[in-house]
Amino acid sequence: MTLTQLKYVITIAEAKSMNEAAKKLFISQPSLSSAIKELEEEVGIMIFARTNRGISVTPEGVEFVGYARQIIEQYELMEKKYISNEKIKRKFSVSMQHYTFAVSAFVEMVKQFGMDEYEFAAYETKTYDILMNVKNFRSELGILYINDFNEKVMRKLFEENGLSFHKLFDCHIYAYLWKGHPLADKERVTIEELSEYPCLAFDQGSNNSFYLAEEVMSTYNYKQLIRAHDRATMLNLAIGLKGFTLCSGIICEELNGNDYKAVRLDCEDIMTIGYVKKKGIPLSELGNKYLEEIAKYKNRVLD
Repeated sequence: MTLTQLKYVITIAEAKSMNEAAKKLFISQPSLSSAIKELEEEVGIMIFARTNRGISVTPEGVEFVGYARQIIEQYELMEKKYISNEKIKRKFSVSMQHYTFAVSAFVEMVKQFGMDEYEFAAYETKTYDILMNVKNFRSELGILYINDFNEKVMRKLFEENGLSFHKLFDCHIYAYLWKGHPLADKERVTIEELSEYPCLAFDQGSNNSFYLAEEVMSTYNYKQLIRAHDRATMLNLAIGLKGFTLCSGIICEELNGNDYKAVRLDCEDIMTIGYVKKKGIPLSELGNKYLEEIAKYKNRVLD
């Protein structure tokens, strides 16, 4: 297995055509096909599926392409630093459930590298997509929660996708409300009291399992339930319809303003906020820096 073969694989995956990839690589199509066939025989998997309609990456190939990209990116970084002495563009990506504190930590990390060349990405997205982004190297880290209800299923998914989960901190469960909500001034609120108002939940798309829900108590039979795709819509619904969502209770007024409150849910359930990463892959300097920033929010966990 050579760097050249890995570059071939990446180019084919991006072009989705052996002929187009051959043109970009300035080699003949038969030579490219032969090189890929030799690589597939060496590694013992089929990276690409060939059909009359073209070429596609197999499920095993998706993971292989992810590793190939990481190797080539690291090689190019070393080449620029030690051979051509070029200024290195730093890269980092994180996928997360809709946690304001996770975005805030990302902002603080970016500020520290504001004078350097960089290419950063933050994806607030569905739970399953977080796992796939980390599995396929689209993101280095994924921020999400587990609890007693979903832990067995989530850990099975982590294992199946070559991921490991690492705890950041534990939180009680809070109702996130507009400060003008009738229940906003209570010290504690019951799920029965909340059930008189619309429950706001993030839509999980085609993977809309209770175990992948971003909100705890996803199996409760709410009288009114509204699903949304993004945090801005959720905040507007909280004001316009006096809706609520269940969360960690960590408030980031610097991003969401001071129009919202977190009221402790009257239960003893705990949610564990943590991160997932690819097994066997060490964290980058930026990955560690991001975790340092997000760990600071442990001090904001409410009692």
